Amino acid sequence: MEYVKAFVIGGLICALVQILLDKTKLMPGRIMVLLVCSGAFLSAIGLYKPFADFAGAGASVPLLGFGHLLWEGMKKSIAENGFLGLFMGGFTACATGVSAALIFSYLASLVFKPKIKD
Repeated sequence: MEYVKAFVIGGLICALVQILLDKTKLMPGRIMVLLVCSGAFLSAIGLYKPFADFAGAGASVPLLGFGHLLWEGMKKSIAENGFLGLFMGGFTACATGVSAALIFSYLASLVFKPKIKD
């Protein structure tokens, strides 16, 4: 049941984003930034944590979850390091995920040939 709930909620988030892409003139990069900022904002006002607990991976995998992760890392780092934590917390909280994305992207670039023709 947990998988079904994650699939449905994650799918709803993706469907809403697809509607944004289709019905507005927002570029995909701006929508991605909007999602990350929305996740951080919802975390700041205390709404995202209960939603993530209910939805599981359906809420933590999309970009909303990345914003939540950044906010939680900054909040923890600010408590430990003061003002300087504002600049350190987001990097330490998401370092593993970003590092994995970079490493696997590089490996994929070695395996697959580009499809651009000169």
